[in-house]
Amino acid sequence: MIPRLVAVTGALLLSGCASFFTPPQTAALLAEPPPELASQVELAAVPFFAQTRDQCGPAALATVLADVGLPADPDAMADAVFLPSRGGSLQLDMLGGARRRGAVATRLPGELRAVLQEVAAGHAVVVLQNLGLAWLPRWHYAVVVGYDLDRRELLLRSGATPRERLALRTFEYTWARGGHWAIAVLPPDRLPATAREAEAQDAALGFERAAPPTRAALAYETLLARWPGNLLAGIGLGNTRHAAGDLIGARAAFEAVTLKHDSAVAWNNLARLRLDAGDRSGARVAAERAVQRADAAEPAWRDTTRATLAATDTH
Repeated sequence: MIPRLVAVTGALLLSGCASFFTPPQTAALLAEPPPELASQVELAAVPFFAQTRDQCGPAALATVLADVGLPADPDAMADAVFLPSRGGSLQLDMLGGARRRGAVATRLPGELRAVLQEVAAGHAVVVLQNLGLAWLPRWHYAVVVGYDLDRRELLLRSGATPRERLALRTFEYTWARGGHWAIAVLPPDRLPATAREAEAQDAALGFERAAPPTRAALAYETLLARWPGNLLAGIGLGNTRHAAGDLIGARAAFEAVTLKHDSAVAWNNLARLRLDAGDRSGARVAAERAVQRADAAEPAWRDTTRATLAATDTH
């Protein structure tokens, strides 16, 4: 009987230590909740797709896609994002799978506070957890659809459970072992509430590679509405409008970029568009400025800008 008593006592001590220690993000959140954050939120209308064996990635992706009205067939997505050799889905495949179905998938800050703020803004959040140990991982994707600060819990669509209640501290442990990875999956006319400029820019660039030009242009417009000075978004908007056949809109986009940034790329593209529109003098002005900028600070564009300038002499 003595060994049995020792084992039970040890378990109780471990339980007591676990209940005493609250991980840092949970402790900070509970000590000082953001004043704009409601104490309880649940996105009850978010659909649920039960995962099949080892296929939590496709199920989680289907959940957030369906929530924003985009095609969401877990079986079809399993063919695209599930890797049998790994028994799961890689994060890059999750991002690509969302983009190929018309959504902008944006990496969120690795902060528990940001996850709750997204949910409060009406956005379900895909998270990666390690339900095992650091040396024996058991990777799992779930979707955060609510929280209750009074009960110190999150609500998730997880595995075969449509409404899992999970203690905030337990979630933080498992999420930290997953690298604090979280994404919001939204249509191109919406941005996550907590998105940072660099991650939103990366998401728009990734979306452009998978989306029709008109949809990619919309993503850039949305990005520029929040960060008007983003150079890559401005150039991306001009390029995608051009690819969509909106030549007037493309010229307007590059003109806007040249007003904010002295960019050789923007000046060069504007020169090409003006030349195509028959505005030779305007094209030459833009091409000369492109060459000047390339010589001064963007040497990688010297050959391209000189070729554009030469083209203004032959038209």
